[in-house]
Amino acid sequence: MGSVMSLSCSKRKATSQDVESSNESRKRRKTCSETDDDADDEYCRLIPSLPDELSIQILARLPRICYSSVRLVSRRWRSAVSTSEVYSLRKELGRTEEWLYVLTKGQEDKLLWYALDPVSTIWQRLPPMPVVVYEEESRKSSYGLWDMVSPSFRVTEFVRSLFARKDSSEQMPFCGCAIGAVDGCLYVLGGLSRSQTVSCVWRFDPIFNSWSEVSSMLASRAYSKTGVLNKKLYVVGGVDRGRGGLSPLQSAEVYDPSTDAWSEVPSMPFSKAQVLPNAFLADLLKPIATGMTCYNGRLCVPQSLYSWPFFVDVGGEVYDPETNLWVEMPSGMGEGWPARQAGTKLSVVVDGELYAFDPSSSMENGKIKVYDQKEDTWKVVIGEVPIYDLTDSESPYLLAGFHGKLHFITRDPNRNVTVLRADVPNIPVSSPSSSSSSVSGSRSLSEKANAPDKSDTVIWKLIATKDFGAAELVSCQVIDI
Repeated sequence: MGSVMSLSCSKRKATSQDVESSNESRKRRKTCSETDDDADDEYCRLIPSLPDELSIQILARLPRICYSSVRLVSRRWRSAVSTSEVYSLRKELGRTEEWLYVLTKGQEDKLLWYALDPVSTIWQRLPPMPVVVYEEESRKSSYGLWDMVSPSFRVTEFVRSLFARKDSSEQMPFCGCAIGAVDGCLYVLGGLSRSQTVSCVWRFDPIFNSWSEVSSMLASRAYSKTGVLNKKLYVVGGVDRGRGGLSPLQSAEVYDPSTDAWSEVPSMPFSKAQVLPNAFLADLLKPIATGMTCYNGRLCVPQSLYSWPFFVDVGGEVYDPETNLWVEMPSGMGEGWPARQAGTKLSVVVDGELYAFDPSSSMENGKIKVYDQKEDTWKVVIGEVPIYDLTDSESPYLLAGFHGKLHFITRDPNRNVTVLRADVPNIPVSSPSSSSSSVSGSRSLSEKANAPDKSDTVIWKLIATKDFGAAELVSCQVIDI
């Protein structure tokens, strides 16, 4: 391959009379074939004897899991799979792949991302989120009294570095950050840093395999809810730190990745919170958004009234981007939306259906419900969900939808993070089915219940598992590129 590549890389003609030129040409060809690392590698083709246009067609057809190895072949190959050209072609060819991205929180609230290819069942660890490091920090001890009385430019530089360190360190989200995914990228928004809410936004681009900071939100917020409509990322609610502690937010905003700009969205009215019987309750119970799901082209935001640690469900609001208005959520949808720990609502839309997880009163299992829009009610479609993680973690279980199936992320008895797929039979939504579940290759979890018909049995198939140590689950997103 090296000899063929050297022929394609050589651009200078040598003659028998010009020995020096011939030697130089041979050195150049040798360098190109052996290392592919000097400036002349721009003349090399991606695949010898093939036009680069055809090589790009081949790379676009490779599974995404291969791209980590492709990047190691040469600088040109790494560059080829780090541009939008290959991914745009993958979309045209119908070769895009849905990957699951899981966010975990380890010691000292350190956030770590992992990506799962559900086809190969291979996990990949994403580059860590940026950690701000300053040169001034390493030289801090060298600043003394003499430095402070040195010429004015030194004092100005020192003061500026102090403020820069403070501002930048407060941009790093440690907990309470919101997670979103739009236009093929992951977003980490806001959170709490040094007991203060922040407005910073970090974006991970799988094409470049790197993090970058984008425009900050209009408001500082933590524990906000996110959703995507029309390729725009909406952020709703959350809390902000005021003089009296954390205060719920009713504000909302939307991010357009094509312009890297935020714009305001009308604040949530919290209509049901306005009908409290007396001023005392109104002052004690604060309205807060406890979930959000994009359903039928609108933002569905269930809400609660809370005075820590008590939560009272009060329905919710629905935002329509076409009218730019909030309306009260249908009563059955809001009042029946299952709530998990801390009053939050866990839901996902799969194949146009809105599913929610109900942990029920038992600590050993839960249920999956689906929303029947015609009857405005929630109905059980999976009677038992295998729950093993009984710890008081932030998110002991997550829901995700990809490959047209509902997936449940939790921990197995060995404390490994496990991704399970629910193979749900074609049960009409209007059917009041309460089907039992079993894990593929293990014993049935429905031993306590009556045996259902085989057509109603839901099989939980193990997709992948991984040992994340003591790290807790925080959130997950699905990206299709």
